[in-house]
Amino acid sequence: MFVRDYMTPNPLTITPDTSYPEAIGMMREKKIRRLPVMKRGKLVGVVVEKDLLSSQPSPATTLSIHEMYGLLERLKVEQLMSSPVLTATVNCPMEAAAAIMIENKIGCLPVMDGNKLVGIITETDIFKAFVSVLGGSVEGVRLTMELPDRVGELAKIAEIIAAANGNILAVTTTNINEDATSEVTIKETGADVDTLKKLLKERDISIVDLRTNVDYTPRKFGK
Repeated sequence: MFVRDYMTPNPLTITPDTSYPEAIGMMREKKIRRLPVMKRGKLVGVVVEKDLLSSQPSPATTLSIHEMYGLLERLKVEQLMSSPVLTATVNCPMEAAAAIMIENKIGCLPVMDGNKLVGIITETDIFKAFVSVLGGSVEGVRLTMELPDRVGELAKIAEIIAAANGNILAVTTTNINEDATSEVTIKETGADVDTLKKLLKERDISIVDLRTNVDYTPRKFGK
């Protein structure tokens, strides 16, 4: 799974001379929050919506409305953009791109092929990749087990799922514990649930969670 598989190709770009109203207008029209900044065909920075919004005068300012708008109209992207900007390549693994964003507390990486801007990858794309890795919204069984950290345990589970006529879609491992066990989550489709439960019980597999519906309706609080 690489950046090229989840990036937005050929992103909308602006120049350092783009004005504040033009930049914020493009973001709102296209429903995007980040714009790579290009100068004579070269990437020189990136501007994000929060930087533009944070540059607005405070409501408590003594400036008049006319003065405020005049100030914003004179602002250029060059004054607001982040530069230099961290980037990824098309062949960068998604987990590496996510690690760069987390480490540097940024929400996107322009994607380069050599010196050419070919895309942009954002935290939303990372979330999409995460959902895909976990099997997404495909119908089937989501099974979490506590397994000993030793050779052959995962193969044993794969055999059980196959025996129940299931097909594995995704496998993830988390929470490696002090007792040399770890939680393994498998998303599969096609298995007979009753048969799967029976086979797992017969092999003395410690089941943490087993569900056939991964849909979750968030609760709402407040008005």
